[in-house]
Amino acid sequence: MSIIERSLQKDRQRRTDSAPAQPGAATPRTDQDQNFVPDGVELRARPVQLDQQRMADNCILLASNDDHASRAYKILRTRLLQRLTSMNWQCVGITGAMSGEGKSLTAINLAIALARDVNTHVVLIDADLQRPTIAERLGIQFDHGLTEYLTGKAELNQVLYQPGVERLFVLPNRPTGGNSSELLASPRMDELLRQLRSAQPQRIVLVDLPPVLSSDDVIALAPRTDGMLLVVSQGHTERTALESAKTVLQEMNLIGVVLNRSDEANRHGYGYYTPGANNR
Repeated sequence: MSIIERSLQKDRQRRTDSAPAQPGAATPRTDQDQNFVPDGVELRARPVQLDQQRMADNCILLASNDDHASRAYKILRTRLLQRLTSMNWQCVGITGAMSGEGKSLTAINLAIALARDVNTHVVLIDADLQRPTIAERLGIQFDHGLTEYLTGKAELNQVLYQPGVERLFVLPNRPTGGNSSELLASPRMDELLRQLRSAQPQRIVLVDLPPVLSSDDVIALAPRTDGMLLVVSQGHTERTALESAKTVLQEMNLIGVVLNRSDEANRHGYGYYTPGANNR
């Protein structure tokens, strides 16, 4: 049995073992916890400084003068917003088939491009629990991250950061242990996404995930998102890996495929394809 089949089987078993949530069955949190965020309220975040040199070294839009890259992410932003608006979706997972395809860079720059739209508020979550890179790429220092939240050591207002970019919040993370898929499938993760979806003003939630073929983490979290973006890299992603990743994600609502380092797409280094014919 392949790693994909084992992961899918594990996810199906997890969902079978977990009884459907009944109204009022979960122990509700109350506003007696000063860090708990009730539904429908405005989120609070801690200010944090960005490192311009670190961002320039990592090709982050905030420190780049690359007009081609900026235009490419605007196109991706527009296409994604159209899809999300038409379906009334908010939460998108971003993954790759294998490591080194640029999925974290795509997540960061897409979040920035979305936040530059005056009508769009964004939360970017680093949910690659084993190899998180968002804080490192942005050069930010933080006290608590996603792992602390998922393990009950911190609450939402303690792990959200405002990097000085209007309409953008970041939820960073540090590497965690070997129980990453269990954390991503936990009630705490469900609670986090519920609070982010219900907060005002309404936000788009981008979740940076590990490569889909590296573990079962994506399979654990993908059903909790509205859809997935798959990032692949021209000259790097093997066709068999791409087909295997698409097979897994078709079960999880694959919104589209982002082609990194493309020689096509008007030299933008990027292309976007919705699932269907001619995507092979």
